[in-house]
Parts: sequence; structure tokens; C-alpha cells
Amino acid sequence: MTVGYPFSAVVGHDDLKLALLLNAVSPAIGGVLVRGEKGTAKSTVVRSLAALLPRVAVVAGCRFSCDPAAPDPSCPDGPHANGLSPHPRPARLVELPVGASEDRVAGSLDLERALTEGVKAYEPGLLAAAHRGVLYVDEVNLLHDHLVDLLLDAAAMGVAHVEREGVSVRHAARFLLVGTMNPEEGELRPQLLDRFGLAVEVRASRDPAERAEVVRRRLAFEADPAGFARAYAGGEHDLALRIAAARDRLPALALPDDALRKITAVCAAFDVEGMRADLVMARTAVALAAWEGRDEVTSDDVRTAARLALPHRRRRDPFDDPFDDPFDDTGGQGLDEERLEQALTDADDTPDKGPDGGPDDGGPSGGGGGEQAPVNQAPVNPGAPYRTRLLAPDAAGRGGPAGRRGRTTGESGRTVGARTPDGRLRRLDLAATLAAAAPHQHRRGHERGRAGSRLVLRREDLRESLREGRESNLVLFCVDASGSMAARARMRAVKGAVLSLLLDAYQRRDKVGLVTFRGAEAMVALPPTSSVDLASGRLARLATGGRTPLAAGLLRAERVLAAERLRDPRRRPLLVVVTDGRHTAGPDPVAAARRLAGVASVVVDCEHGPVRLGLAGRLAAALGGTAIRLEELAADHLAAVVRDVRRVA
Repeated sequence: MTVGYPFSAVVGHDDLKLALLLNAVSPAIGGVLVRGEKGTAKSTVVRSLAALLPRVAVVAGCRFSCDPAAPDPSCPDGPHANGLSPHPRPARLVELPVGASEDRVAGSLDLERALTEGVKAYEPGLLAAAHRGVLYVDEVNLLHDHLVDLLLDAAAMGVAHVEREGVSVRHAARFLLVGTMNPEEGELRPQLLDRFGLAVEVRASRDPAERAEVVRRRLAFEADPAGFARAYAGGEHDLALRIAAARDRLPALALPDDALRKITAVCAAFDVEGMRADLVMARTAVALAAWEGRDEVTSDDVRTAARLALPHRRRRDPFDDPFDDPFDDTGGQGLDEERLEQALTDADDTPDKGPDGGPDDGGPSGGGGGEQAPVNQAPVNPGAPYRTRLLAPDAAGRGGPAGRRGRTTGESGRTVGARTPDGRLRRLDLAATLAAAAPHQHRRGHERGRAGSRLVLRREDLRESLREGRESNLVLFCVDASGSMAARARMRAVKGAVLSLLLDAYQRRDKVGLVTFRGAEAMVALPPTSSVDLASGRLARLATGGRTPLAAGLLRAERVLAAERLRDPRRRPLLVVVTDGRHTAGPDPVAAARRLAGVASVVVDCEHGPVRLGLAGRLAAALGGTAIRLEELAADHLAAVVRDVRRVA
């Protein structure tokens, strides 16, 4: 039996441990999102939580973990009789892999048995396995968006639905949802961030003594896992009892009006959108009071709830750090404490007007409550971003990562045909299956010694849908940062254009990289990553000046694309070269461009002035790509050109 690392042995990470424990007390809080750099024990802490959860009593043989005291009336394995003997078992921790399909997550009908045997057999998914336990998603930021939506909907409603070929299955799915992520690998969209109840930023300690203790305990655990676990068994037992006691205390705790007024005042002061933050803060404050053994919610509970529930709900722009408060000088370490205290003070000073007095003026009167978060601000003042025309490879891919740029044939998107399955049947194409079986019905009926009035299906008749959707690509920017660009005051416009393309890449779920060239060499300013906010930061700090080694930039881009092709061969590259058409250092750039022929390419021509050399067009021809003027990059400009052409026609 595998021995897990004890929860009580974890050093530091107090906010993370508290957020997990509060969700264990009250799963209605909505789960925990854990953001942190690699190597900070995020997964270790999450996995150790399951051992603390109280054992659950289930109906024997029920695949959906029904509670014998209150069985789910819609359980697919039911109905269950009343008064069944409970079968206690430990709470489960179910891990959802990043590459899981929707059928694996939600469950699916066994279509082969349904068609060949005439039975409706349902195969439960991970949501059913996690019911009344913990569902853990490592690298949740890399999970397909539709799967994240599915998880969060089930976590919010406590119910999972499966719809297949006119058959509907519903089952209970109440679990503690925990997701971990490294922000360097890409952020979650703000809409998905908001769906997690609490969020915690995890960083490695900078205290040498604490770091030494972490290493000491980890080495002791690896040397003797069982002995190490026994040393912390007392602490684990105490935590488990405390969780159970807090759960029992929770239903009797009420949220007083003054605490509710403080919660709503804080949410208004920090300008969060919607009402989910208010609800999550209320549930968290009540759970915290239960955890601490109190009978009422205090201002300290509200303060702690705000610290856990609000940091990830203040993002206004895709390139904002979701944990960075525009009014906060703490460097993203948390909420602005002064602003929080002011909101709590204002709530104490504002009388409750009651239902006849009407609402107040929308927020606290002092502090920073009336300020608005700045939008699209950057320290180097690039041009304002705008909506760009779609830049995408022409040919369809073969099932690359899900996104919104390139066409792909795979398991998602619209149905464009059917094929014989090469393994387990995933998505039945009923019409194609019937068409494949129809020519054989007369012969099969006689083979069975009866008239062919009933449909006879065989394994070779089954067809699955062939779908075409959209996939994300690797968009590699190769940007001229030489003095010729800066001398013409073009860099501000160029930065605005690249920032606009980065925003487009973010919206289309692309991986992005940034190569720049200036002086005598080219450099990889940002290795390919899914974190386009990192790319925007590097762009804002981009240094300019010097000569123009255009060929060096193209050759460096070639090496980056070759390495990425080995790492992820299904992700198609899109090269975007931003240049003013000059080259004053190094070999012939046209010859270098020919080495990249075959890669989908776009050359953004920034050449300016009455005399134009036309190098951008020759580069595009050598690349086999397209050249567009900088001012033609905006989608609005493209639409205006189309309207003019139609008007002339």
C-alpha cells in the first residue's frame, strides 16, 4: 500500500492549507485554485488532504457512491431500497489527466452494447468516481476549456448530465474540486478563474531555515514513508476530527447582517464583477467560524475570506496579472490591506437602511472604492491594442491542441464525415452506421433463419463521426528591434501591433514565442509558452537600437521552430515577421527565408517613407507566405477594404 505524505507535515503554505480545509468543511465554497511556480509542493499538499476527510457510507454495489441514508432517486444504479446497511469506505481522491476526453470525465453510454445487444449500458466517468470525495486536476490551465466548464458546472450544481443519442442520464456529483497550475504555462481565462471559489498563490519560502526543514522532512519521508507517517499520525487524527466537528457545527451557524454588510462592502470596494464573490465570501466566512469552533462570524473571518476569495476576481484585461491589484503595492502578494480595512470600517459606519430605506450609493464612501482599475496600461507605452485580421495556416491539421485559429480534424467540432473506428467506439454516427448495415440485412436475415424485418448490426457496421474544429497553433513572432525601427518612431506602432497579435493569440488559445534581432545578433526574448502575458511583459521591456541582422533573426526562428516540432509535432507553427524591410548586418535574408519555406508565414511590412526597398515582399515570396502593410493588420481596415471593393464592383 502506498503511503502518502502527511498533511500535517507540510511546512508553510498556510493559506493553501486553510483554503483546502475550509472546502473540506464546506464543499459549497466551490473548490480551490492553486497557482504557483514549479517545485512548490502544490500536488503534495492537495493529495495529502484526502486522508483527512471523514469516511463515507455508501450503498453496496452502487457505482455512484449513493448515501444509504439519502440515496439519489435518479441514480442510474437505483432505485435503492430504504434502510440499506451502510458500507463505509475512505473518501476518494480522483485525479483527472489533462488529456482526458469528455466521455472519460462525464461518462458515456456503451454504444457497442446498446447497438449489438440491445441494452442501455452506462459507463460512469470521473465525476461519478469523485462523488463525495476530491477531484484533483493538475495543470488545470492546460485542460480544454469545455472540460473546465463541465467540471465547474458539476461542482456548482452537484449534478452531472450525460446525453447520448436521445438517452439522458443524471447522477449526483458533489466533490471538492482542486486545480493546480503553473502560471508560466498559461493562465486560465478570467471567466473560468471566477468559477473557482478560492484561489491561493504559492511561492517557495525564501527563509533558509524553513527551506532546510522542508528538505529534511522530505528526505525522512523518502527514507521511511511508513515511519514518517506514524510520526505525524496524531496530528492527522486531530485534523480529521476537527473537520468532522466543523461539518457538524456548520448547519447551525448563521450569517449575521453586519457580517453580510461587510462582505458586500468589501466586494463593492474591490470592484469585483457579478455576485459570485459575495456568495463565496459568505460561505467561506461561515466555514471559517465553524472551523475555529465559534458560534458567529467575526470581522476577522470576513477579512480572511476576502484574502482567499477576491485576488483572482479583479482581473480586467487578459494581460493583467490576475493576482496583481492595480491599487496594491504588495507586488501581487495579496489584497491591499489598507484598502480592505477601509472597506470594513466604512461598512461599520454605514447604517443598515433596511428594505424601505433602499440601497446605499453602491459602495463605501472613502478609501479607494470609487476608483476604477486602469485598463491596457503598459510601462513602455506601446500603441493601444486593436482587433486584428485572422492570421492562420491554410491547410487543416490533424487533431492538435484545441483552440480557435487553425482548422483540424479530430474529436471536436462540426461533423464532416464518418469513419470506421480504429479502437473503442467514441462518438457514434448513427446515420452512417445504418447506411453501412443496410446492404447486408437481407443476407443476415436468412443466415439467422428468419425474415429480415429487424435490423441486424455487427461490429464492422459501426461508424464514428469525423469532426472538423479549430486548433491552437504556435505563433512565433520575429520582431525587428534595430535602430532603423526606433529612429523613425515606428516602434510604438510596432509594439501596439505585436501586442494586438498577442491579444489575438490569447483569445485563440495559442502558444506564443518571441524572437528579436538587433545589433549583431538575434535572441529568443521568450521561449514558446502558453503564457501570453509573459510575452507582453517582454515586449514592453524590449530594448531597441543598433544594426539590423534580419537574416540572424530568421535563422534563430528556424531553430526555435525545429525544436518545438520535436517537442510537439501536432502543433502547427505560424511565423509572423515584423520588419521595416532593412538589413544592415549579416548574410542575405532572402536566402535565410528560403530555409523556412513551407512554414505558414506572414510578413508585417513596417517600411516607411517615399523610397521603399520592397524587401518585405521578397521575404514573403521566399517564405511562401503573405505580406501585409502594418496599417492593414487591423480587422477594421480589412473590412473597409472589402466594402470598397464591393462598392466598385
